[in-house]
This record gives sequence, C-alpha cells and structure tokens, in this order.
Amino acid sequence: MTITAHAKMVGHSLAAAEILQRDHGISCEVINLRTLRPLDRNAIIKSVKKTHRIVNVEEGWPQCGIGAEIAGILMETEAFDYLDAPMERIAGADIPMPYSWAIEGQAVPQIENIISGVLQTTYRSKK
Repeated sequence: MTITAHAKMVGHSLAAAEILQRDHGISCEVINLRTLRPLDRNAIIKSVKKTHRIVNVEEGWPQCGIGAEIAGILMETEAFDYLDAPMERIAGADIPMPYSWAIEGQAVPQIENIISGVLQTTYRSKK
C-alpha cells in the first residue's frame, strides 16, 4: 500500500502504517511529500507501480486538495494501469476549522481514519 501525506499527516500515516503491519499484515510505503510544488510525481508513480494501491492523507478539504492532484496524476500516467483499487482520499471534513482545540480532531484526519481507508482500499472492510 502506498500512503502519501505531508506535514502533520506524515506522523499519523507512519503510526497507522505500524498498526496496519502489526494487526493486519499490510505493508505500507509512506511517502512524505515534503513539498507540494514541485510535487515529486515520479516517486508517487513508482510507488503505485510497486504497491498497486494508494491512499492520500491531508488535513485540507477534499475538493481541490493535493489528493485531487495526485488522482489526476494517476489518471494521466501509466500508473493507472497498475492500480488494483480506486485511490482513497482521507481529508479534513468539509467544514470551517473549529476554533476549539478540544473538537479540532473531529475536523482533521486521525490515525483511525487512515487505517479505515487502507482497509477499504485493500477490500478488508466496508465503509
């Protein structure tokens, strides 16, 4: 499984990858995007060709986010032919960011959301 993420979501993705390996036997290759412009398209394509599945994790809204750009890259390149499942996008809720720290976690992806997305992409659970 390929997991792409940037900023804070890299740490969440690495934690989710450890849990997925330990509890489900799913090996994840986490790509830290580091920069979004320029985006390391080749690293994403190479990883998808190797793993055949991808989950993108981002804090931003799903519409017009980096996940949409990665989906476009996959559709426009030879990586599409290697996909065994549709790309899963784990993104922030489509709401304004809460001011309260106590409820902020409900608006941005958490480790459990990443695990659920990977299990969905590997057809091991249903949404």
